[in-house]
Amino acid sequence: MSDLRKIIIDGNELEVPGSMTLIQACEQAGIEVPRFCYHERLSIAGNCRMCLVEVVGGPPKPAASCAMQVRDLRPGPEGQPPVVKTNSPMVKKAREGVMEFLLINHPLDCPICDQGGECDLQDQAMAYGVDFSRFREPKRATEDLDLGPLVETHMTRCISCTRCVRFTTEVAGISQMGQTGRGEDAEITSYLGETLESNMQGNIIDLCPVGALVSKPYAFTARPWELTKTETIDVMDALGSNIRVDTKGREVMRMLPRNHDGVNEEWISDKTRFVWDGLRRQRLDTPYIRENGKLRKANWGEALAAAAAAMKGKTVAGLVGDLAPVEAAFALRQMVEGIGGRVECRTDGAKLPAGNRSAYVGTAAIEDVDSAKFVMLIGTNPRVEAPVLNARIRKAWLAGAQIGLIGEAVDLTYDYAHFGTGRDELARAKASLAKDAEGADSVVIVGQGALREADGEAVLAEAMALAEASGSKLMVLHTAAGRVGAMDVGAVTEGGMDAAIEGAEVIYNLGADEVEIAEGAFVIYQGSHGDRGAHRADIILPGAAYTEENGLFVNTEGRPQLAMRAGFAPGEAKENWAILRALSAELGEALPYDSLAQLRQALVAAVPHLAEIDTVPENEWAPLPAKKLGTADFRNAVSDFYLTNPIARASQLMAELSANAKARASTKIAAE
Repeated sequence: MSDLRKIIIDGNELEVPGSMTLIQACEQAGIEVPRFCYHERLSIAGNCRMCLVEVVGGPPKPAASCAMQVRDLRPGPEGQPPVVKTNSPMVKKAREGVMEFLLINHPLDCPICDQGGECDLQDQAMAYGVDFSRFREPKRATEDLDLGPLVETHMTRCISCTRCVRFTTEVAGISQMGQTGRGEDAEITSYLGETLESNMQGNIIDLCPVGALVSKPYAFTARPWELTKTETIDVMDALGSNIRVDTKGREVMRMLPRNHDGVNEEWISDKTRFVWDGLRRQRLDTPYIRENGKLRKANWGEALAAAAAAMKGKTVAGLVGDLAPVEAAFALRQMVEGIGGRVECRTDGAKLPAGNRSAYVGTAAIEDVDSAKFVMLIGTNPRVEAPVLNARIRKAWLAGAQIGLIGEAVDLTYDYAHFGTGRDELARAKASLAKDAEGADSVVIVGQGALREADGEAVLAEAMALAEASGSKLMVLHTAAGRVGAMDVGAVTEGGMDAAIEGAEVIYNLGADEVEIAEGAFVIYQGSHGDRGAHRADIILPGAAYTEENGLFVNTEGRPQLAMRAGFAPGEAKENWAILRALSAELGEALPYDSLAQLRQALVAAVPHLAEIDTVPENEWAPLPAKKLGTADFRNAVSDFYLTNPIARASQLMAELSANAKARASTKIAAE
């Protein structure tokens, strides 16, 4: 029996599920209802009263549309559908009254407030406010909170919508924020004045409908109407969160999330949001050549000629870094293999089998976590490897899912059954999951920490067997944004990283800053930042960062997504694929494309599924043969969330956050 109910909203009759709230039904009818406290992804508070509507035949007062369900409405005397009005005189008067109350204590800060121009209170005061106040009493003031280096507070502006409290407790899984006091003394505060300990806290800046919570690093630097907005993809982790990059001139001023239900909903991690200051520092903006042990500046012609001369007639190994777009990995592979070299993208030693997409990507989509009844985590800490995915697992846990973990016991913001830390627990988990998850939706998530050791392929084979025995879907949680795309275009060598660089006289390093290259080989480094790779290089070719070129990235579930250029690379730096195309011409083995469009045509001809932007291709299940497992404990892949790549390591703010996290972890609490 369907629960559909007929309802008339402002003269339009529509059929909606009875469990829907009136505010959702109004949205389905295309009618916008103002709100401050209501948010689709948070629990209902019903405390701002801005969304009042008139229910005809109901009580003689307006009703809060966010807290009333369609099934609560009474039909008319002859069984007619219930009638709701959103623009009657009663509703208008009620909303104007609410707005007047909200503005009693709100300061006249708009000219200096960072929220100015994108403020819900401003917009709704235009519609329902008046240009004078009837109140002559002094305005209430409250002290500002110290929430840490990311979120700046102006609590006098707060309208107590409690969105920040609900987000931190429900989604981020921390309990430091709450509301104390009653009436005029009610205020949002943090427990014992603590700063927020979460890598998702920046989202409360977006949620705040007024200027009470604003971005500390962005404060007083730009106005929204001065910014050029570019919709693109994040590369700080392998989730591929959809973001918007706002630029002013050539500078990136801030990064905001975009809604994508299949990937990041509308949340992003703090590293994604605040790493933009790393795009300005430590940049490589001109080619360099090492002479007599010192790097000197060079022009492009000189640097490319020197690189080509170094590579000709030598054994060359190409390394693909964590942030390289698919096009650059594809061009590097074609160039290096064209001169008889080898290419490798698994620079951390992960034992990911080439060619078997069900083994290096898996079969689960990120959305499958939402409906899962069982989630098994193997050798991973999603809270630091993919915080937004961790929030999704927490959402599943709140809905009743059971979580299991094999690996280091860490705080994941939700309860889980800890099977143990070693490989011998995999068999026990297999029996447990096969028994418990029979017929239920379940997901097995394998982290890079489980695959980096010598027996990584055996662990992956065991995880695939575990998924098969329990009817679960498998997800391989990557930590590098460029890894899946590089695996897709075949930038791999049989035997992995060691086999690729063994005996290589020249190493072409495409942004691989996480690896130590031993003395002896001649190193050509192409990348955006002066990190470890550039220090070891003999020739440096400056490339563009992820906000400075159009590129394709494939996320951890295998979904190809387009990153768009938001600005231009500094100085002489060029797009990554273009550098490789120019160098191939110097080598006398010119790559067969002169534009990004031609390169993408060649790419799609070689790997057809990369043309299906924003869809998750089905991967044919091909289990790996069982191998002998080792005996070591699992170690997680990411030890410091804030310093995982060269852009983050160039950021002052990330360094401060990393230091704060270390200090918090090391402080000893006195016994009570």
